[in-house]
Amino acid sequence: MKRKLISILSVIAVVTTTLISAPATAAVVKRIAGLGPGSRIYGLDISRWQHPSEKLIDFRKMYKAGVRFVIIKGSDANDPADAAAFKYLKIDRPAAQSARIYTGFYHYATLPDSTDPAFIITDAMAQAQKVIWRLASIGGYTRKDLPLALDLENNCVRVSSAGSCTKYINAKFVTLWAQTWLAEVFAKTGRRPVLYSYPQFLENAMVRSTDLTQYPLWMAHYKLDPAIPASQPGLKTVGCYAHSWTNADCTAQWQFWQFSSCGIGAKYGIPSQRVDLNVFSGSSANFYALTRGRWQPTAADMLPINEATTMTVLSTTSATTNDPTVIVVDVFRPDGTPVVTGTVDFKSLDSTISSGTQRAVRSASGRWTLSITKLKVGNYLGLVEYLDASGTHLPNSTPVQFVINPAPTPTATSTPSPTPSPKPSPTVKPKPVDGCAGQIIN
Repeated sequence: MKRKLISILSVIAVVTTTLISAPATAAVVKRIAGLGPGSRIYGLDISRWQHPSEKLIDFRKMYKAGVRFVIIKGSDANDPADAAAFKYLKIDRPAAQSARIYTGFYHYATLPDSTDPAFIITDAMAQAQKVIWRLASIGGYTRKDLPLALDLENNCVRVSSAGSCTKYINAKFVTLWAQTWLAEVFAKTGRRPVLYSYPQFLENAMVRSTDLTQYPLWMAHYKLDPAIPASQPGLKTVGCYAHSWTNADCTAQWQFWQFSSCGIGAKYGIPSQRVDLNVFSGSSANFYALTRGRWQPTAADMLPINEATTMTVLSTTSATTNDPTVIVVDVFRPDGTPVVTGTVDFKSLDSTISSGTQRAVRSASGRWTLSITKLKVGNYLGLVEYLDASGTHLPNSTPVQFVINPAPTPTATSTPSPTPSPKPSPTVKPKPVDGCAGQIIN
C-alpha cells in the first residue's frame, strides 16, 4: 500500500513574481531578524534523513525556535538519491514557506571520471540543466526563495566494489566543473548560485579563481561557537586556508556558515535525532537581497517526458572467467548533450545463457562503465540497454558481442605444513566514536 505524505499548510498566497530593486520593508526586516547564536539569522539544512519513517517536519515549531531559513536537498546526480530528494522538496518547501520560513535548495554534485576539459564542461552543463529543470518543476523562484546552492565536497570519481575511492579528479578540473555549473545556473536563473563546501576541500581540491569569488560561499566548519564574536569559520590554528574566498587576514568571505551537524531535531520540529545548524553572515537587508530575482520557468525549462535518446558503445573489453567484462556506454539527448538520469545493463539474446552479475557505475552525465562477472566460457551476443525509471528519457538499446575465455589453470604447488601460531590475546572492543564530540549541540 502506497502512502501519500501531505503537509499541514497555513492558508497564504505565494506571489511568484519579484522585483529586483524592491527594498525590504520594516516588517520584513523584523521578521528576518537574527534570532540565532551571535544574534545572526538562523537556519537549518535538511534532506530525506530528517524524515525517518516518512515522518513530517513541523515548520511552525521550527519558526518559533527562531529559524528563518531552511535549505532543502532538492537534487542529486545519483538517480535514487535524486528521487528521494525531489519527494521531500515538494513537501517541505511549501510547508516551510507557509510557516514564514525562507527556503533554498541544493544539488549534491558527483564529478565525472575524465581528464578531458571539454567532457568535464559538458558534464557540468548537464548537471546544471538537471537543476534548472528541477527548479522549473516547482514553479521557479518565489519571494521566499534563496538562490540555488551547489554542494561540492567530494572529488572521488572512481570507487572500488568494496566502497573505497581509487581515483580522485585533480583540482583544476574540479574548479573548471564548478565554474561551469555556477555560470550556467546564473545565466539561466539570473541569480548567482551559492557554493557549499569546507575549507580543506576549497584549499586542496580546487584552485584559486576570481571567477568563483563572485558567488556566495556556504562554508561548513564545526567545533566553533558562532555566539562568540571572535569565532571565524575557515581559519587555521596557524596560517591561512588559501582558497578563492580567503581574505588578506586569513578570514573567509562567507555568507552562510554550517557550524554544527548536531542540532537537536526535536527542538526544531524535526523527527530525526540530529539536524545541521547554520547562520547567515550579514544583516536582514543583506539576506533579503539574496531572495530577489525574476526568473520563472518556460516550457523549454521543464523536464522532458520520454525524450528520445541515442546510444554509443565506446569500448568492450572481453575477459576470462576470472575477470570482469567491461563495457563503456554513452547515451545522448536529441541535441547531442548527455542524458541526466537513468542507468544501463546487459541482456543476453539467448534466454538460456545467464547475463552474469552486473554493476553499472556512472562516470559522468550520460556515461556508464558496466562491469559483468560470473559469466561462463562462450560467445555472447546481447543488448546493452539504457533504462530510465524517471521517465525523463526513452529507453534504448544497442547490440554488443564479446567472448569469455577459460581462465588459465593454476600451477600446482606444494602446501607447506602449517606453523603453529600463538593464541591471540583477547581484543578490547573499541568505544563507539562520538560524531558530535566538540560540536555545538543545540
